[in-house]
Amino acid sequence: MKLLNCSHGPAVLRGAEAVLFSEINAVRGHALPGDLLGLIQSGDLAPLRDLRGVAGLPLAEVGPALPYSAPPKILCVGPNYRCQLPDPNTTQPDEPGSFLKPASCMVAPGGNIVLPPPDVCARADAECELGIIIGRRCRFVPEEHVSEVIFGYTATLDLTALDILAKSPRFLTRAKSIDTFFSFGPVIVTPDEIADLGALEVVTELNGEPYSRDLVSNMCRLPAQLVSFHSDFYALDPGDILSTGCPKAAPFQPGDTVGGRIDGVCRITAQVTQGVRKPLY
Repeated sequence: MKLLNCSHGPAVLRGAEAVLFSEINAVRGHALPGDLLGLIQSGDLAPLRDLRGVAGLPLAEVGPALPYSAPPKILCVGPNYRCQLPDPNTTQPDEPGSFLKPASCMVAPGGNIVLPPPDVCARADAECELGIIIGRRCRFVPEEHVSEVIFGYTATLDLTALDILAKSPRFLTRAKSIDTFFSFGPVIVTPDEIADLGALEVVTELNGEPYSRDLVSNMCRLPAQLVSFHSDFYALDPGDILSTGCPKAAPFQPGDTVGGRIDGVCRITAQVTQGVRKPLY
């Protein structure tokens, strides 16, 4: 099943149509929640499995939106592809590097990334990544049981202020958390739609052209390993996003379009603009 949030509300993607939850409720008498986070938290997809007789809207008539605006946690993984190793004979650290981003840094798919004034951030890059959506509250999950706690997969867009990070690795949170420096969606795909997760190709694009690409199977830490590892340290909640890393980030400047695609999941894009110092208080 493919789910999306759009300008008309949450919906099921049916071919080239969006079947709105509100229409399903009206026709079938269901009480589907008004957002995708509520659906994930409920864990009940049964009302969405039979859409016969429920009208949809052409995708051309609906605009993309964030699947939901306040995920409990946004957890991102650092370098996680073998192609990023500086020497084929070197090995990754025993444990993956990761960090958390606040929900306040999100921007809608297709929206505007607004860079701060150049004296705050003058160099940045973008990464398209496979995002894992957690479906059940869980802790200490063995790898072989991770499939039981995953709701679905999506594309994420993770940005970094390179000049801030270059000052000190201790500035990672600041470099990653600037307003509009994260996006995901617009589609969430349930696991049954993906025959072979490792065969998915994650492509980062700059101005519509591929900048980097690699297969999920070439990750240093595969998705199930990442979920299991992080669940040892804190409970994962329904709606948490775990972004799994990018083969190579694309540097960009104002006026560029950044994004990427994961065939079988979705494409994500955003336009880069230059912000100005405008006090707000």
